[in-house]
Amino acid sequence: MSSYDVVVVGSGPNGLSAAITMAREGRSVVVLEAKDEIGGGAKSAELTLPGFIHDPFSAVHPLGIGSPFFRTLPLADHGLEWIHPPVPLAHPLDDAPTVMLERSIQATGAAMGADAAAYRKLAEPFVSEWDRLAADALGPLRVPRHPILLSRFGFKALQSAHGFAERTFQTEPTRALFAGIAAHATVPLTKAATAAFGLILLTAGHAVGWPIARGGSGAITQALASYLRSLGGTIVTGRRVRSFHELPAARAVLLDITPRQLIEIGGTDLPSSYRRRLERFQYGPGVFKIDWALSQPIPWKDPECARAGTLHLGGTLQEIAEATQRVWVGKPPQNPYVLLAQPSLFDSTRVPEGKHTAWAYCHVPHGSTADMTEKIEAQVERYA
Repeated sequence: MSSYDVVVVGSGPNGLSAAITMAREGRSVVVLEAKDEIGGGAKSAELTLPGFIHDPFSAVHPLGIGSPFFRTLPLADHGLEWIHPPVPLAHPLDDAPTVMLERSIQATGAAMGADAAAYRKLAEPFVSEWDRLAADALGPLRVPRHPILLSRFGFKALQSAHGFAERTFQTEPTRALFAGIAAHATVPLTKAATAAFGLILLTAGHAVGWPIARGGSGAITQALASYLRSLGGTIVTGRRVRSFHELPAARAVLLDITPRQLIEIGGTDLPSSYRRRLERFQYGPGVFKIDWALSQPIPWKDPECARAGTLHLGGTLQEIAEATQRVWVGKPPQNPYVLLAQPSLFDSTRVPEGKHTAWAYCHVPHGSTADMTEKIEAQVERYA
């Protein structure tokens, strides 16, 4: 076709989701991808040794399985299978037992001692209302459909993660668990509204889990692409768009790209005031990531850690807060907060028989060239 109802530039999960939305309404859609492979941040590849499948970017997906939009799609019919580790998250500590985010609220709270009642009081109302909460909190900006629920959530979510953890919990292990979850946001834990990240991911852990995709995150992309094609959508790879004038004729153009890329493509076609706003956009912190091909699983000091798909290695609330603050002011952390996943314990399709994979990353300042290998591995060795 020489023209379409909709052209989507970029084939990440957001671009493919936008294309699916249009195609389900009967619109003709084409997705243009600059790379030879679709997926953006949701891919899988042999990054280390032959036969070891790694996720270069996204890997654990509580907000994938919990997405109100994804839950309307027949992705299982197109090959997507979610795998749930027995425990979504483990947070080991130096001088206390590992604190675990179990699927069960009761099981999680039972190991929290003095914080058991406070944890159940916090989690139960939101977990029981996950579908309604997710529809408002994760949906488009609009008048909320469930304003009372969202206001109860917002009262807590608008607080800083650091202050919320100290006010809500009495013990350091529970505070550390919440801090590690909130620190996914790459924002200092002392800033307002950082509690929101901890609350959403904590609630998702109980309501829908923190799963991985069988075979790697690329399976999510392939399922989205398969469903889009079944609706009549077209995907073109190796098609880098350098100007709006290179696009096919269309009634609408949707862009799954970054502000910097939009400046390049839009050029003088963009209103000058909007272009200036894009030029002022400040990119957030980056990550330093390591992928390992392993002869055996990581031998954690606490064997319970082998039940978890994800581990947070960063110590106490205060340690994690200090690490996130250093990154925010442009300094690589001395004792980084490390996020680690061990998918091959639960998905043998990613590795040769008897072998294993793991990856870990920490946040670093935007544009940082610091080599964090030794510091990340020191945090792993701290608990292994």
